[in-house]
Amino acid sequence: MATQNTEDHRVRVGAERREKTRIRILENALMVFNEKGPDMVVAEDFIAAAGVSRGTFYNHFNTIGELLVDLAGTMSNEVLHVVDPLVLKLDNPVERFSMGTRLYMHMALRYPLWGTFLRRVGTQLATRGQLIETYLTRDLTLAHKKKMLNVKNVQVAHDIVLGSIFYGIDTLLGKRSLELHEENIIYHVLMGLGIEESEANRIAFMPLPKAKAVDGPIFSKLKFVEESSKAVKKIKAVKN
Repeated sequence: MATQNTEDHRVRVGAERREKTRIRILENALMVFNEKGPDMVVAEDFIAAAGVSRGTFYNHFNTIGELLVDLAGTMSNEVLHVVDPLVLKLDNPVERFSMGTRLYMHMALRYPLWGTFLRRVGTQLATRGQLIETYLTRDLTLAHKKKMLNVKNVQVAHDIVLGSIFYGIDTLLGKRSLELHEENIIYHVLMGLGIEESEANRIAFMPLPKAKAVDGPIFSKLKFVEESSKAVKKIKAVKN
């Protein structure tokens, strides 16, 4: 029994150490990607930034592409762990994906370093197989089943909403001042999905719940801009 406990402890400690190293590489990779762009980096950039050996880096990631996908997915999922519990307080699936979309875009303003990263990597890397797709598809599927959307299929709605999220983030971080841009995007998305105009207006401009800071291992190291009109105005002036 003692031998087994010792072995279990070693395995657990090894796994924890490996995860800490992975997070360390990801934390520093965010800075590297934002500084050089995803197409101009080499493995040595990440090795130097994280202060790890070449062998350690390749024990975690075979390619820079793998690192990029892991970073994009990990950060997006950390945000969704804050956003989705707020969304699930709503029963109406159209209200859910509308509020979730606005909150996700809003988080990109409150964490401009993450928002800049999203702008650089694009929709496919940031969403494919990640929680944002899972949760969005969940609510769109339910809305479609309830015949609340006038679209041919859920995939059409999925692509419209996801495209709006990432183009919206790009615009919000690239412009100095755009009032109610997230709300106006959702309003027109809902109109396009067949929601009646007054209902689209009501849902798009619903008050947003206050989202707490993301406490995931990567986001906990990033600057979180507290919500205020002055802060949002300042964030919107951030340029790539």
